[in-house]
Amino acid sequence: MFLSVLLLCLLNVVMSEKLTSVDFEISGNVQDTSMVCQYTEDHGRSLGLSGWVKNTRQGTVIGQIQGPVEKVNDMKAWLRSIGSPSSRIDRAVFSNQRDISKLEIRGFSTRY
Repeated sequence: MFLSVLLLCLLNVVMSEKLTSVDFEISGNVQDTSMVCQYTEDHGRSLGLSGWVKNTRQGTVIGQIQGPVEKVNDMKAWLRSIGSPSSRIDRAVFSNQRDISKLEIRGFSTRY
């Protein structure tokens, strides 16, 4: 009985976790944009987020992140200040942030 109540409580906590989705664009001096995408994908996965990342012809990196608000905020801070070891981030723009009831993207990937 105790185990059933505990599992129900944990399920309620997980289900009540607020989810968010946000688009981003990163610009700066990026030596190898494919590496920025790989580092972004790896970091997003390490945080348990869903989303995608893509290089643009203008030399920026765009994408979308989805997951728990706290983890998305961690990823936003990482994108603003760290990125990949070979990059210098001049600007990180986040737009279209919205609450979502469930993840709309599964996993984290690089788009081409």
